[in-house]
Amino acid sequence: MALDIKRVEYYNISIKGQITDTSKLISTIVGAGVDFHAFKAIPLGPNRTQFTLFAKDSSKMTDGAKKSGLNLEGPYSALLIKGDEKSGALADIYKKLSQAGIQVDEASGIADINAGYGVILYLKQEDCGKAVTALEM
Repeated sequence: MALDIKRVEYYNISIKGQITDTSKLISTIVGAGVDFHAFKAIPLGPNRTQFTLFAKDSSKMTDGAKKSGLNLEGPYSALLIKGDEKSGALADIYKKLSQAGIQVDEASGIADINAGYGVILYLKQEDCGKAVTALEM
């Protein structure tokens, strides 16, 4: 299978509370009709958490946040990549991006899902198109 590459936008939001308080935030946003590709939660201190939200529809995300009184940071750019599980797959991705002069700011991934993997590459907006071109070669 060739790589399935999607350009996605993400938003950050910081809230009072711990990661276990996720249900309140997610319920609020999902109640506005937002569906997600992925999310990430990082503790910023003993009672503060930053969420990174990858909505499938950015306009629903921003509208839902506005209606709920949530202050989002973003949108920021990323690539969501899915592929077949094989040894060295991620190394091949990074090699192609390096050869194209593209810097990955951050990455998150998961493997062994239905014999495949997924990775999110956080990139500068101006690098997303170049990255897709480099990875499709």
